[in-house]
Amino acid sequence: MKDDRLFLIHILECIARIGEYTKDGKSAFMSDRLIQDAVLRNLHTLTESTQRLSEALKARHPEIDWQELAGFRNVLVHDYLGVDTGRVWEIMERQLPDLRRDTEAILQELGHPR
Repeated sequence: MKDDRLFLIHILECIARIGEYTKDGKSAFMSDRLIQDAVLRNLHTLTESTQRLSEALKARHPEIDWQELAGFRNVLVHDYLGVDTGRVWEIMERQLPDLRRDTEAILQELGHPR
């Protein structure tokens, strides 16, 4: 079993990449399929990493909606033709900052400076 810290770091790296890819704003994201593909790939990877965290860690952190992340992963993987880029933008804008903050806090709790 891999250390939860590795998956948490990976989640933060994906969030950082998404931030880099979307730095030019919503209109650039909505009009550029290459950016959309890069963001969707990192969201897929990020949500996959959340699924690999230990159940003990998830139980200690109910502030994160792990079930919602799993559901979003399933949409990205299984309903990829139905992904709504407008909804993806909303998720990036409204939920990724909280996920980043919570993930950084968990890493600190685990003794990993970030």
